[in-house]
Amino acid sequence: MTSNDMPPMHRRTVLGGAAAVAAGFALAGCGDSGDDNEAPRERKKGQQINLTFWSWVPGIDKPVDLWNGKHPDVQVKVEKVSAVNGAQYAKMHAAIKAGNPPDLGQIEFPVIPSFLLDNGLLDLAPLGAARHKDKFFGWQWQQSVFGKGIYAIPQASGPMGLFIRQDLFDKWDVETPRTWDDYEAAARTIRKKGAWIETFAPTNGNRFAGLAWQAGAKWYANSGDTWIVHIDDEPTRKVADYWESLVKQKLVKTIPDRQNAWYKDLQTGAIPAWVGASWGDALLTGNAPGTKGNWRAAPLPQWQAGDKEYANWGGSTTAVFAKASYPKDALDFAVWLNTDPESIALLIDGGYGFPSAKKGYATGDLDVDKDFFGGQAYSKIFADAGAHVDTSWRWGPGVDTLYQRLGDAFTDALGDGGSFRSVLKKVQGQTISDLKGKGLKVESGG
Repeated sequence: MTSNDMPPMHRRTVLGGAAAVAAGFALAGCGDSGDDNEAPRERKKGQQINLTFWSWVPGIDKPVDLWNGKHPDVQVKVEKVSAVNGAQYAKMHAAIKAGNPPDLGQIEFPVIPSFLLDNGLLDLAPLGAARHKDKFFGWQWQQSVFGKGIYAIPQASGPMGLFIRQDLFDKWDVETPRTWDDYEAAARTIRKKGAWIETFAPTNGNRFAGLAWQAGAKWYANSGDTWIVHIDDEPTRKVADYWESLVKQKLVKTIPDRQNAWYKDLQTGAIPAWVGASWGDALLTGNAPGTKGNWRAAPLPQWQAGDKEYANWGGSTTAVFAKASYPKDALDFAVWLNTDPESIALLIDGGYGFPSAKKGYATGDLDVDKDFFGGQAYSKIFADAGAHVDTSWRWGPGVDTLYQRLGDAFTDALGDGGSFRSVLKKVQGQTISDLKGKGLKVESGG
């Protein structure tokens, strides 16, 4: 029996109260999950098949080519999708709705629950995915586990840190900030030199979530089959107040990051720092080549001196879509892609982030842009951050919409002078309404 013939896993089952016990949190309700004993389509010995894979990961073609060379009977075709403003997910959701998604897709940790609401992902547990669990860091494996279901294979994480232009910091007598108070002091000095330490990017909800995560926020929790949404919590208010203060003091810009104007500022020194993530090495190298040798990585500033509180920005998986033509082969590819040492080496070379696999590489292998960072073994910074990420953070449904809500609300607040706290209150209410509109049980936290 093919996977296309199997009864779909009802969203209220996948996102159900039972998951609270098995996975630590739930995605809502009750329903019939179908018969797990019904086998999906299997490839016959010697049969040649083709699988499609949508991804935006830089250099993903190289490990896929390696797979194709070693597995002539299972050929994987990559289709690159745009990752700008969530375009890749809009395309994936549309394909699911139209009934023609690819076999596999690149999906970030935060948005997996949204695809479960679409019944878009295949539960890999009946295919024996659990036997691969110990190959990956536990908290990253758990990002795709809901109840007894396993809905993706982790690929990479994005522990956060601070990138600085060491040459300009030295020239201006600015010390690397260790705390957020230090960061504000550095911003003040840099502004007097005619530059801005960086930008508060209003449309970047993903980074803002990471900063809230570091501060101790818990945006999603559950009680039985009810989601508790608490975006407007005290740690997030602290983060919002901090950045609002920097904006009002004109110590930071408010342009979007990772767009042309921002890249120009990086190259000219108008912005000599960036709160980013481990995958930012490739981004800086590719978009500010004239600054080679001048950048360094440093730990994320702390709220209290001496603390070691970190968070994750990004992190992605290789997921198998519910209508995959040959699910077992798709699973085999997903696991190989993210655990085979040769594949990991190619992914690292492309700049995909910190591997989710426990083995197959050394931390030093990730220093692929060491010359760009003045010879610094910069990956040690992110390895340490990754070891201290608060693993109790969990994502809930509708995060892609949540990011859009945050972007719109922050943009409006910057335009009309509204408070950042009002942004949190507004988005809290919108998120609750959005989830109720999807038939989920939701309450406001606090």
